[in-house]
Amino acid sequence: MSEKLAVVILNWNGKNWLEKFLPYVVRFSQNADINVIDNCSTDDSVQFLKDNYPSVRIILNNKNYGFAGGYNEGLKNVNNQYYCLLNSDVEVTENWIDPVLELFEKDLSVAAVQPKILSFNDKKYFEFAGAAGGLIDNLGYPYCRGRIFDDVEEDKGQYDDETEIFWASGCCLFIRSEDFWAQNGFDERFFAHQEEIDLCWRLINSGRKIFYTGKSKVYHVGGGTLNKQSAQKTYLNIRNNLSMMLKNLPFPKLLGIIFLRLCLDGFAAVYFGYKYGISHFWAFGRAHYSFYIQAAGTWKRRQKHQKDKFYQSKWLIFKHFLGSK
Repeated sequence: MSEKLAVVILNWNGKNWLEKFLPYVVRFSQNADINVIDNCSTDDSVQFLKDNYPSVRIILNNKNYGFAGGYNEGLKNVNNQYYCLLNSDVEVTENWIDPVLELFEKDLSVAAVQPKILSFNDKKYFEFAGAAGGLIDNLGYPYCRGRIFDDVEEDKGQYDDETEIFWASGCCLFIRSEDFWAQNGFDERFFAHQEEIDLCWRLINSGRKIFYTGKSKVYHVGGGTLNKQSAQKTYLNIRNNLSMMLKNLPFPKLLGIIFLRLCLDGFAAVYFGYKYGISHFWAFGRAHYSFYIQAAGTWKRRQKHQKDKFYQSKWLIFKHFLGSK
């Protein structure tokens, strides 16, 4: 370890993304150690790194552990004070690190920080996965400042602030290493999707803070591993969202919320099946079945205390789709 910050990129068959975006990371991260965790890729990613980036440390996982397990396994070998967990399909910009480290050092209660995340494909707009900081409604639906469901805002400087949020996007997640390991890292059963929300929720229940800073900016392609129309992505999002609520919602409030969500998922399954195909309809059924199978283990992972007020908006789905006030 030579620097406070370790930039850590999880790679799985992503040589094309490394070729495109790693030069920006190297150029604009001179005061950070740069690491690539390889999740047992079958392309020539590792050889590409060895041939072209000898200064980048390569950590080899012995199998594809997914996003959650891949980071948990690889980060055992990274000892810096701060981690930046960075997707391989992210273009970083000049001075993207300093504002984040300043936030950490100004407030020791801040466990994790997210920069402004804009779309690489249309740089005037926020990107779906994180935008200007993650929030959640009273039914457990995640959304962002700058993005509600599929509606994304244009960046007009409206989120150039620094403010507390509920969750920081895993596509560019700065976190204190001691906080990451105090929570035993990501829940590896999630495999991928919403594991960062679960982690942030656990941190908040432990009395820690999650922050956003508009002084740091990155551009995210999105969908590099599973695209938006993937039934597997639908499955993981639904299953993991239900598991996350069972782990983190206060009792007995969670019983009513989860029951209502299960009902709403029935309507959502029909909608997704009609819009994206029958595989998405069945993805809901598979997600619910997997949630039930894991429920006992999920319950055992609950912390001793859960904050009663966890949401920033009420009934977001009804306000958004039905136009209610």
